[in-house]
This record gives sequence, structure tokens and C-alpha cells, in this order.
Amino acid sequence: DAPALADDFYLNLVDWSSLNVLAVGLGTCVYLWSACTSKVTKLCDLAPDDTVTSVSWTGRGTHLAVGTNQGEVQLWEAGKCTRVRSMTGHTGRVGTLSWTGHLLSSGSRDRSILQHDVRAPDQFISKLAGHRQEVCGLKWSFDGQQLASGGNDNKLYVWSMHSNQPVLRFTDHTAAVKAIAWSPHQNGLLASGGGTADRCIRFWNTQTSAALNCVDTGSQVCNLSWSKNINELVSTHGYSQNQILVWRYPTMSKVATLTGHTLRVLYLALSPDSQTIVTGAGDETLRFWNIFPGPKTKGDTSDSSSLLDVSSRIR
Repeated sequence: DAPALADDFYLNLVDWSSLNVLAVGLGTCVYLWSACTSKVTKLCDLAPDDTVTSVSWTGRGTHLAVGTNQGEVQLWEAGKCTRVRSMTGHTGRVGTLSWTGHLLSSGSRDRSILQHDVRAPDQFISKLAGHRQEVCGLKWSFDGQQLASGGNDNKLYVWSMHSNQPVLRFTDHTAAVKAIAWSPHQNGLLASGGGTADRCIRFWNTQTSAALNCVDTGSQVCNLSWSKNINELVSTHGYSQNQILVWRYPTMSKVATLTGHTLRVLYLALSPDSQTIVTGAGDETLRFWNIFPGPKTKGDTSDSSSLLDVSSRIR
């Protein structure tokens, strides 16, 4: 159970680290759950006058960035439960965070994206202005060359490391763009999902700026994530189905439809082995689903779909 898990589309309150620790923002607190030991630790409490609005682990999994309702970005060392630093610059809540190396990007209701080099003394090293409403999705590409941002203005922008203006502007979505995911299999392949009035998952080639495909899912797209082990992706949904869908790419045939949450599935994180997802909803539950196959062993030429244990039932 996750009491006080906010039913708010614009927040990002769940993340799973490379060290197999789940971070969950609940009200004023962040809790850590070790998937190895099942131990729960309270990392921090922002009470009484602030709440957690986003969490994001560093690549190494040793530190957690925490965005707050008052516009602060805090950096915590998980092993010691100590705050390393606090970074200001936003004038609205920080609902989304994304890391590449030592660079942390934060997106806010104030419509801006701030770039923080956590090794530098500055509060932030650059400001990206482009969205006209709240920034609700941020994801760095795996090679660290491109940052995708989604906004409540229905826009999807792609920024380069070397420019304060978007290098690509995609305007096809007709609702807020929170769900953003880069393919780990193909450089420059970006997936994005639109909110209640849109319901579509769209695919883009950011190297050629081409729109590749569009799939109407029938309900609000809250999150997207690719499997690292197989060319499939998972989407979670809100109004009106509250379901989780697993898709095979590029055919976009449905591998599975998973139900159980009674409210929209606002939060999603992928385990470090890329086999399990955790989902969170406004029904104050976290649910774990084994949906993807494990990595292929060396010399294995068989279809990894046939190697599944629990998830073989959905293929």
C-alpha cells in the first residue's frame, strides 16, 4: 500500500534505481524500498510546508534528486539519508526530473527547464525556455546528446546539449505530453504519449525529424517505458480504462492488457534488470508486474519470448 500517493497527472513520484531500490514520494516524505531485502527506509520529510512532486535516481543509484512543490530541487545521498545540497531557481513546483551523468534537468510549473551541474556551485548552469505551460515530462537520450521535454501546452520539444533553443518541435499531440521514452534499441527513436483529449502514442525519429507512427490507445497516456531486453514497450493509462498495455514494436500489436488499478495509473518505473515494472495509482496502491523477458544469454539464438517464466503467460 502507498497511502497519500497523490492522484496528480503532473507529478513523477516513483523511480527504481540501478542498485534495485525503489523511491516513492508520499506527501511530505520520500521512502526507499530495497527490492533485495524488502527493507523500507524514510529518506526525508519536507514537512510542514512543502511536498514531494518528483523523484529521480542518478545513473549509479547512489543519490536521489527530489523535486518539491515550492520549486526546490534537493539532492540526497541514499546510503546515509543525508541531503547533499539544495538547488533553487524555479518559481513553481518541480514535477519532472531527468539525469545524464552529473547533469540534472528539472521541469517546472513555471514553464522552464533548468540544467543543474551538481558538481558546480551554481544553482543552475542554463535555463531552457520554450514551453508555454507546465513542463510535465523530461527524458535524456541514452547517449546524453538530446533532451526530450513534454508540456501541458501539448508540445514535445527536443533540445541538444549545446543550445538553449529546441532543435526539434513536435506539435501533433492534442493534450498534455507527460509520457516520454527513448528506445534503447535504436538511436534517435522517441516515443511520446498524450493526455485525455489525445490518447495517442506517437513515434519520432529525432535524427531526421520524421513522424513515424501514431497509435490511438483509447485512453489518457500517463507513462511509457521500453524494455532493454526485447523490442517492446509498456504504456500506462488513465481515463477511462486505467490499464497497462504491453506493445510489440514496430508493429504495435498488443502483447498484453493488464488491469487491477481502480484509478488512473499515473506512475511507472522499470526494474534494473528490465523484467519487472512497478505501477502506482491514485488508488494508493503500488503493483508489481513481471512483463518482460530477461536478457538473452550468450549464444542463445531462440526467441526470448519463449524463455519467459511468469510473463510467458501473456505472450
